[in-house]
Amino acid sequence: MTQQPLIIDDHYTGAVSPGGPAQRRTIPGATIVKLSVGQMDNNTYLVTDTATGRSLFIDAANEPDLLVPYLAEHAPDLELIVTTHQHWDHWQGLEQVAAATEAPTAAHPLDAEPLPVTPQRLIEEGDTVRIGELCLEVLHLSGHTPGSIALALEEDGTGRHHVFTGDCLFPGGIGKTADNEKFTSLLDDVEMKLFGRFGDDTVIYPGHGKDTTLGAERPHLREWRERGW
Repeated sequence: MTQQPLIIDDHYTGAVSPGGPAQRRTIPGATIVKLSVGQMDNNTYLVTDTATGRSLFIDAANEPDLLVPYLAEHAPDLELIVTTHQHWDHWQGLEQVAAATEAPTAAHPLDAEPLPVTPQRLIEEGDTVRIGELCLEVLHLSGHTPGSIALALEEDGTGRHHVFTGDCLFPGGIGKTADNEKFTSLLDDVEMKLFGRFGDDTVIYPGHGKDTTLGAERPHLREWRERGW
């Protein structure tokens, strides 16, 4: 069966679903395309530098038969594929996408071993990912998995940030953790490295579901800690 061309909607709401259109947000210096794939409703993100056309792809989660032609059309200069963490639902399309695009892959060293493709680049706290003229900061948020990472992009000229958080931060709380120690580790990291550094207008792009902002979530930090999830 021939794969139908993917529709990209330029009316960005952040609400996407498997089988539906992707959505494109245009910000100063870049575009962000959000697409949901697979039975776990995983979000993928294509970040493209406006000046050079070079792109970064975050989480080749599923449906490689969809992702490969999508990236061939919309990211001909794909520089890197980043996997936010080791959980299987975030890398089911990685092997096929990496082979088809010949783009290098990257992940945190603590989460690299379970991936189906050995990362050509290991990225850790404080590293930067440069895509054309864009620079994204790597943030290590430990607890959902040992090597979960987020990527923070600052808008040209505005100071607003866009943070791709994988499964570490969602609307309404942090990601699932296995025990109290890991919960405390993740919430501490999220509080210090996200809420402690970035403004309320920061947009959060999670691994599943709708986007949010730090301003929307900040009033609930104490509630999250008290409830323990």
